[in-house]
Amino acid sequence: MLVTLRFYAELNDFLPPAHRQTAIAHACDGTPSVREAIEAHGVPHTEVDLLVVNGESVGFDAPLSDGDRVAVYPVFESFDVASVTRVRPMPLRDLRFLLDVHLGRLARYLRLAGFDAFYSRDLDDAELAQISSEQRRVLLTRDRGLLKRRSVTRGYFVRETSPPRQLAEVLRRFDLRRHVRPFSRCMACNGPLDAVDKREVAAEVPERSRTHFDAFLRCRSCRRVYWQGSHHVRLTRLIADALGDAVRGA
Repeated sequence: MLVTLRFYAELNDFLPPAHRQTAIAHACDGTPSVREAIEAHGVPHTEVDLLVVNGESVGFDAPLSDGDRVAVYPVFESFDVASVTRVRPMPLRDLRFLLDVHLGRLARYLRLAGFDAFYSRDLDDAELAQISSEQRRVLLTRDRGLLKRRSVTRGYFVRETSPPRQLAEVLRRFDLRRHVRPFSRCMACNGPLDAVDKREVAAEVPERSRTHFDAFLRCRSCRRVYWQGSHHVRLTRLIADALGDAVRGA
Protein backbone atom coordinates (compact mmCIF):
# COMPACT_ATOMS: atom_id res chain seq x y z
CA MET A 1 0.00 0.00 0.00
CA LEU A 2 1.24 3.47 -0.88
CA VAL A 3 0.15 6.79 0.64
CA THR A 4 1.44 10.33 0.21
CA LEU A 5 2.49 12.49 3.17
CA ARG A 6 3.12 16.22 3.20
CA PHE A 7 4.50 17.94 6.31
CA TYR A 8 4.14 21.69 6.78
CA ALA A 9 6.04 24.52 8.49
CA GLU A 10 8.42 23.56 11.30
CA LEU A 11 7.48 19.88 11.12
CA ASN A 12 10.03 19.77 8.31
CA ASP A 13 12.75 20.20 10.95
CA PHE A 14 12.38 16.51 11.74
CA LEU A 15 12.82 15.35 8.13
CA PRO A 16 15.96 14.69 6.10
CA PRO A 17 16.65 17.50 3.58
CA ALA A 18 15.38 15.49 0.62
CA HIS A 19 11.93 15.09 2.21
CA ARG A 20 11.38 18.69 3.33
CA GLN A 21 8.68 20.87 1.77
CA THR A 22 7.62 18.14 -0.64
CA ALA A 23 5.25 15.21 -0.96
CA ILE A 24 6.62 11.94 0.41
CA ALA A 25 5.62 8.53 -0.95
CA HIS A 26 5.16 6.24 2.04
CA ALA A 27 4.88 2.46 1.57
CA CYS A 28 3.20 0.52 4.37
CA ASP A 29 1.72 -2.89 5.13
CA GLY A 30 -1.77 -3.61 6.43
CA THR A 31 -3.90 -0.67 7.56
CA PRO A 32 -1.67 1.60 9.64
CA SER A 33 -3.03 4.62 11.48
CA VAL A 34 -2.14 8.15 10.50
CA ARG A 35 -0.08 8.44 13.66
CA GLU A 36 2.02 5.39 12.76
CA ALA A 37 2.72 6.80 9.30
CA ILE A 38 3.84 10.24 10.48
CA GLU A 39 6.00 8.90 13.31
CA ALA A 40 7.68 6.50 10.88
CA HIS A 41 9.25 9.63 9.42
CA GLY A 42 10.53 10.86 12.77
CA VAL A 43 7.83 13.45 13.47
CA PRO A 44 6.51 13.15 17.07
CA HIS A 45 2.72 13.24 17.27
CA THR A 46 2.96 15.88 20.01
CA GLU A 47 4.12 18.38 17.38
CA VAL A 48 0.95 17.90 15.30
CA ASP A 49 -2.25 19.89 15.70
CA LEU A 50 -4.15 19.09 12.51
CA LEU A 51 -4.31 16.10 10.15
CA VAL A 52 -6.09 16.21 6.81
CA VAL A 53 -6.61 13.04 4.77
CA ASN A 54 -8.00 13.47 1.26
CA GLY A 55 -9.31 16.91 2.20
CA GLU A 56 -11.01 15.89 5.47
CA SER A 57 -9.68 16.45 8.99
CA VAL A 58 -9.14 13.26 11.01
CA GLY A 59 -7.70 12.05 14.30
CA PHE A 60 -4.48 10.18 14.98
CA ASP A 61 -6.12 6.75 14.95
CA ALA A 62 -7.76 7.11 11.54
CA PRO A 63 -6.77 4.13 9.34
CA LEU A 64 -5.06 4.76 6.03
CA SER A 65 -5.98 3.24 2.66
CA ASP A 66 -4.03 2.85 -0.54
CA GLY A 67 -3.69 6.16 -2.38
CA ASP A 68 -4.56 8.39 0.59
CA ARG A 69 -3.02 11.87 0.67
CA VAL A 70 -2.14 13.10 4.16
CA ALA A 71 -1.38 16.71 5.08
CA VAL A 72 0.24 17.19 8.51
CA TYR A 73 0.23 20.61 10.24
CA PRO A 74 1.79 21.95 13.46
CA VAL A 75 -0.05 24.09 16.00
CA PHE A 76 -1.53 27.19 14.42
CA GLU A 77 -0.75 30.63 15.83
CA SER A 78 -2.01 33.08 13.24
CA PHE A 79 -5.41 31.88 12.03
CA ASP A 80 -8.45 30.02 13.25
CA VAL A 81 -8.92 26.31 12.47
CA ALA A 82 -11.74 25.77 14.97
CA SER A 83 -14.11 24.37 12.35
CA VAL A 84 -11.98 21.31 11.67
CA THR A 85 -11.36 18.22 13.76
CA ARG A 86 -8.48 18.66 16.18
CA VAL A 87 -6.31 15.65 16.93
CA ARG A 88 -6.53 16.26 20.69
CA PRO A 89 -9.55 16.96 22.97
CA MET A 90 -7.94 20.04 24.54
CA PRO A 91 -5.88 22.82 22.93
CA LEU A 92 -2.21 22.05 22.47
CA ARG A 93 -1.16 25.36 23.98
CA ASP A 94 -0.93 25.16 27.74
CA LEU A 95 0.99 27.66 29.83
CA ARG A 96 2.20 24.94 32.21
CA PHE A 97 5.42 23.18 31.23
CA LEU A 98 7.39 20.09 32.16
CA LEU A 99 11.07 19.88 31.21
CA ASP A 100 13.35 16.88 30.91
CA VAL A 101 16.67 16.48 32.71
CA HIS A 102 18.66 18.24 29.97
CA LEU A 103 16.70 21.52 30.14
CA GLY A 104 17.27 22.68 33.69
CA ARG A 105 18.53 26.12 32.69
CA LEU A 106 15.56 26.65 30.40
CA ALA A 107 13.24 25.72 33.30
CA ARG A 108 14.79 28.47 35.43
CA TYR A 109 14.46 31.00 32.61
CA LEU A 110 10.81 30.12 32.02
CA ARG A 111 10.14 30.58 35.73
CA LEU A 112 11.97 33.90 35.58
CA ALA A 113 9.59 34.95 32.81
CA GLY A 114 6.62 33.95 34.98
CA PHE A 115 5.68 30.52 33.61
CA ASP A 116 4.87 27.37 35.57
CA ALA A 117 7.83 25.14 34.65
CA PHE A 118 8.12 21.85 36.53
CA TYR A 119 11.61 20.30 36.55
CA SER A 120 13.36 17.53 38.44
CA ARG A 121 16.60 15.69 37.77
CA ASP A 122 15.16 12.53 39.30
CA LEU A 123 12.43 11.76 36.76
CA ASP A 124 12.86 9.05 34.13
CA ASP A 125 11.10 9.03 30.76
CA ALA A 126 8.10 7.03 31.98
CA GLU A 127 7.55 9.42 34.89
CA LEU A 128 7.88 12.47 32.64
CA ALA A 129 5.28 11.04 30.26
CA GLN A 130 2.91 10.27 33.15
CA ILE A 131 3.22 13.73 34.71
CA SER A 132 2.74 15.43 31.34
CA SER A 133 -0.46 13.45 30.75
CA GLU A 134 -1.93 13.69 34.25
CA GLN A 135 -1.14 17.37 34.83
CA ARG A 136 -1.74 18.46 31.22
CA ARG A 137 1.72 19.97 30.98
CA VAL A 138 3.55 20.63 27.73
CA LEU A 139 6.62 18.40 27.80
CA LEU A 140 9.71 20.24 26.55
CA THR A 141 12.60 18.01 25.52
CA ARG A 142 15.39 17.42 23.04
CA ASP A 143 14.63 13.68 23.01
CA ARG A 144 12.43 12.78 20.05
CA GLY A 145 11.84 9.29 21.38
CA LEU A 146 10.28 10.69 24.54
CA LEU A 147 7.75 12.65 22.48
CA LYS A 148 6.73 9.49 20.61
CA ARG A 149 5.33 7.83 23.74
CA ARG A 150 1.61 7.31 23.27
CA SER A 151 0.73 8.79 26.67
CA VAL A 152 2.39 12.10 25.77
CA THR A 153 -0.19 14.30 24.02
CA ARG A 154 1.36 17.72 24.67
CA GLY A 155 5.00 18.18 23.89
CA TYR A 156 7.57 20.12 21.94
CA PHE A 157 11.03 19.30 20.63
CA VAL A 158 13.30 22.22 21.51
CA ARG A 159 15.55 22.98 18.53
CA GLU A 160 17.98 25.48 20.05
CA THR A 161 20.90 24.41 22.27
CA SER A 162 21.65 27.73 24.01
CA PRO A 163 19.31 28.28 27.03
CA PRO A 164 18.66 31.99 26.26
CA ARG A 165 17.77 31.13 22.67
CA GLN A 166 15.67 28.21 23.91
CA LEU A 167 13.65 30.67 25.96
CA ALA A 168 13.09 32.87 22.90
CA GLU A 169 12.12 29.78 20.90
CA VAL A 170 9.49 28.66 23.43
CA LEU A 171 8.06 32.19 23.73
CA ARG A 172 7.75 32.37 19.96
CA ARG A 173 6.50 28.80 19.40
CA PHE A 174 3.66 29.09 21.92
CA ASP A 175 2.95 32.78 21.29
CA LEU A 176 3.68 33.69 24.90
CA ARG A 177 5.19 37.13 24.49
CA ARG A 178 2.10 38.86 25.89
CA HIS A 179 1.99 36.47 28.87
CA VAL A 180 5.47 37.17 30.22
CA ARG A 181 5.34 38.22 33.89
CA PRO A 182 8.94 38.63 35.07
CA PHE A 183 9.82 37.91 38.69
CA SER A 184 6.48 36.35 39.57
CA ARG A 185 7.79 32.80 40.15
CA CYS A 186 10.62 31.35 42.19
CA MET A 187 13.51 30.36 39.94
CA ALA A 188 14.57 27.70 42.46
CA CYS A 189 11.34 25.78 43.09
CA ASN A 190 8.70 27.17 40.67
CA GLY A 191 6.45 28.49 43.45
CA PRO A 192 4.58 31.80 43.01
CA LEU A 193 6.09 34.93 44.54
CA ASP A 194 4.20 37.40 46.75
CA ALA A 195 5.16 40.88 47.88
CA VAL A 196 6.17 40.88 51.54
CA ASP A 197 6.71 43.67 54.03
CA LYS A 198 10.35 44.56 54.56
CA ARG A 199 9.99 44.13 58.31
CA GLU A 200 8.87 40.52 57.92
CA VAL A 201 12.06 39.49 56.13
CA ALA A 202 14.56 41.73 57.91
CA ALA A 203 16.26 38.79 59.61
CA GLU A 204 16.66 36.94 56.30
CA VAL A 205 18.18 39.76 54.25
CA PRO A 206 21.76 41.08 54.43
CA GLU A 207 22.06 44.45 56.12
CA ARG A 208 23.36 46.14 52.96
CA SER A 209 20.27 44.97 51.02
CA ARG A 210 17.92 46.10 53.80
CA THR A 211 19.51 49.55 53.56
CA HIS A 212 19.28 49.93 49.79
CA PHE A 213 16.03 48.14 48.92
CA ASP A 214 12.44 48.38 50.10
CA ALA A 215 10.62 45.92 47.79
CA PHE A 216 10.87 42.23 48.65
CA LEU A 217 9.19 39.05 47.41
CA ARG A 218 8.78 35.70 49.13
CA CYS A 219 8.13 32.30 47.55
CA ARG A 220 4.97 30.64 48.84
CA SER A 221 6.57 27.20 48.55
CA CYS A 222 10.22 27.32 49.63
CA ARG A 223 10.01 30.70 51.46
CA ARG A 224 13.05 32.06 49.62
CA VAL A 225 13.24 35.88 49.65
CA TYR A 226 14.00 37.95 46.54
CA TRP A 227 14.92 41.61 46.04
CA GLN A 228 16.37 43.77 43.26
CA GLY A 229 20.04 43.03 43.82
CA SER A 230 22.91 43.23 41.32
CA HIS A 231 21.54 40.22 39.46
CA HIS A 232 18.25 41.99 38.70
CA VAL A 233 19.60 44.07 35.80
CA ARG A 234 21.20 41.02 34.18
CA LEU A 235 18.04 38.93 34.45
CA THR A 236 15.86 41.76 33.18
CA ARG A 237 18.14 42.08 30.14
CA LEU A 238 17.96 38.32 29.56
CA ILE A 239 14.17 38.47 29.33
CA ALA A 240 14.26 41.57 27.11
CA ASP A 241 16.72 39.86 24.74
CA ALA A 242 14.57 36.72 24.59
CA LEU A 243 11.48 38.77 23.77
CA GLY A 244 13.40 40.60 21.06
CA ASP A 245 14.69 37.35 19.56
CA ALA A 246 11.18 35.88 19.69
CA VAL A 247 9.80 38.81 17.69
CA ARG A 248 12.62 38.73 15.13
CA GLY A 249 12.23 34.99 14.65
CA ALA A 250 8.46 35.13 14.20
